[in-house]
Order: sequence, then C-alpha cells, then structure tokens
Amino acid sequence: MPTAVVVSFRLGGTDGVSIESAKWCRALAQLGLRVRTVAGEGPVDTEVPGLAIGAEDGPDPEALRRALDPADVVVVENLCSLPLNRAAAEQVAAACRGRPAILHHHDLAWQRPGLGAQPPPDDPAWRHVTINQLSQRQLAERGIEAVTIYNRFDTAARPGRRDATRAALGLGRDDLLFVQPTRALPRKNVGASLALAEALGATFWLLGPAEDGYGPELSALVARSRCPVILGRRGTAADAYAASDAVLLPSTWEGFGNPALESAVHRRPLAIGDYPVARELAAFGFSWLPADDPGPLADWLDRPDPAVLERNWRVADTHFSLRDLPAQLAPVLESLGIRP
Repeated sequence: MPTAVVVSFRLGGTDGVSIESAKWCRALAQLGLRVRTVAGEGPVDTEVPGLAIGAEDGPDPEALRRALDPADVVVVENLCSLPLNRAAAEQVAAACRGRPAILHHHDLAWQRPGLGAQPPPDDPAWRHVTINQLSQRQLAERGIEAVTIYNRFDTAARPGRRDATRAALGLGRDDLLFVQPTRALPRKNVGASLALAEALGATFWLLGPAEDGYGPELSALVARSRCPVILGRRGTAADAYAASDAVLLPSTWEGFGNPALESAVHRRPLAIGDYPVARELAAFGFSWLPADDPGPLADWLDRPDPAVLERNWRVADTHFSLRDLPAQLAPVLESLGIRP
C-alpha cells in the first residue's frame, strides 16, 4: 500500500487550507493510500515545530527527513506556495527534490500584498495543482505547468439546527441574521459585512477569529457598529448556515472562497465581493448578490426565490461535489507512478 505524507504549516484547523487538506486526505485514503500528516502545528501524526507560520527557526533537517521518509508521494499543502516561513519552504523543497510530490497551491505569493513575486519551486518529479484556473494561468506564464482541481464539497450534507442555534444566540423568529463564515483579516472586508447588516437591520455573526494582527481593527469596527454583533463559532458550520438568513463573503481576495459553495450546499442566499476567483466560479451558473449594495439583498429578503437556491445547489452538485475528488486525484497520482 503506497503512503502519502501531507505536509503544511498547520493542519486540522478551520482555515481553508486545513479544511481542503482534510478532504484530500480522505480522498487519498479512498484511493487506497496510507495517509500521514505532518505540520508545524495542529492535530497531526507528526509535529515538526519549525514548519509553523512565523517559526523563528526552520525545521530540524533530521526531524523533517524522518517525517517525510515513509512517503511514496509527498503532498505539500501551500507551504511552498506562500513565503510565510521561507526556511521551512526551502527545506521541504530540498527534501522533495527528485521524488514524487504534489504541490497543492491555495494561494501564490504575488496574489497577496507584500509577499513579493517569487514563483514556487519546481522539479521534474513534481506535479502542481491549483484550486482555480487563474492561478493555473499565472503559473503557466512563469513556466510552471499545473492542473486545476477545484475545492470540493459534501453536497449531501445534513442541514444544521436552525431553531436551536438561533435560540442559543438569543434571536427571535423574525430577527434577521447575516453570517460571515470566515476569519477576520483585512482581505475578508468585515466592514462591508457590517455595513450590509446595519443597512438592513440584521444581526451580524462572524464565525472565525481575528488573525495577522487584525484584532484591534476588528474591535474598533465592532465598537462603532450600529447593529448587534456576535463573534465566534457556536455549534457546527452547518448550524450557522441553517440559522442564517443570508451568507456574506465581501472579500477583496480569496484563492477560492469556500463559503461561496457552502452557501449553495446549504441553500442560502450569498452576498459576495467582486474578487477575481468569484467571477470564475460564478461562470458555472451560480446566482449571487453583490456585497457592496444592500438593495439586491433587501429585494431578495422581501421576495425570496427558493428555485434560485435549488439551482445553485444543482450547480454545486454537478461541478464541485466531494464524491468526485478521488477521480480528480487519480490521474495526478498515476502521472507520478502511484497506482491507486
């Protein structure tokens, strides 16, 4: 049985890379591979502290070698895509030279302000996979061939608990609730969500924590807000979607933007920012609302159309279903000599 070792800065969390890495781990196991996880932090099989974002020193070379030694294929989850720990990226790339590896790119350096324009490392023994076609094209412009495998979702997910979750939040039956199921970072544009909630008289619920030093700005936004604000996760993500009357994703940049598809899976209207990959996803046939204008969302809330939500679900099920992920990964593995 071949072994895949999945390595990243952190795994097992609620960030997009961790969530999608877990889906890949399950798909690899379905294809008959033994899966091991390695990261600088998180609930993993092997923790190598120097791999973490912001680690003062890179990983111990011997510890990294031992962690990767069992691999017939190494899956590198964003660690070599963004220069968030250069020493770790360089050591992981060096350890993978000449051996089968998949570099799974969720973001690339030039797509984030202040991270430079350095392309990821490359090697003839490796395969590159992006989560959108924009990144695939940008890598091609830099001489790196890649394939796109979009993030995948359980389109048969059971609905969450609407009434119980709203009661736990202290909301009445007629209270409007808008949910932003993201962390708080500058590019997540929380201020735009607050403006929508204020304009339409809704309670605003932000599920994720502030990161990258954004805590003081988030506190200031909340202090100035003219609508009720709830911070932090309660129950499951499915519970949050079920409790909501609309999902907000006003981001200025996302490598993908999982809430866009999750809103379709859970049949909720979505107000979304005009980031480039959102336009790429919308081209599949989704019907979404703008995040910078409260008018269309107000009209929807006055006259909701369940047929639109059902159509969004069908688009998600046709093009982004988790059941198709093993079949998407199999050719990439086969190109590396790994027979699922």
